[in-house]
Amino acid sequence: MPSFPQLVEEDVLRLDEELRGLLAQSEATIALLIDAAGFLIGSSGDTRQFDLTTIAALAAGAFMANQTIAGLVSETHFNSLYQQGEQFSLFVLAVNDQALLVVIFQAHLGVGLVKYYAQPAAQRICRQLQIAHARKPDASLDLSEVNLADPRGLFRRKLD
Repeated sequence: MPSFPQLVEEDVLRLDEELRGLLAQSEATIALLIDAAGFLIGSSGDTRQFDLTTIAALAAGAFMANQTIAGLVSETHFNSLYQQGEQFSLFVLAVNDQALLVVIFQAHLGVGLVKYYAQPAAQRICRQLQIAHARKPDASLDLSEVNLADPRGLFRRKLD
């Protein structure tokens, strides 16, 4: 699996902007950007309501399990996962091989609305991650070495 690109302040601001825009359009509660291993990269919305670190890790695990199921039914991959609840639902969408977009929304909202706005947001997030990768193709970020309690400081470095 390709490594997650190093992000600078410009990247983080653009990613945060995309998450906020997705929430405004879809009326979802929370949007998360996570890496494929489940590390939280960014979040927007009412983030005090849930344990986002745990949700990120479990959403990535569920998504990977979903990919295994895809192989069992002769699919190369499934690009999304939907979990419907009574109060809240969860939609996970592959941004690229390194990142996932997780959207938590009230169950009375239709998943179609969330999917409609999540798809183009994921494409824009993917483009920003490609820009970050192109800036320093040999540089990567090992999120397993990050303080998970507060990773935001890691992503606040400005472009040189």
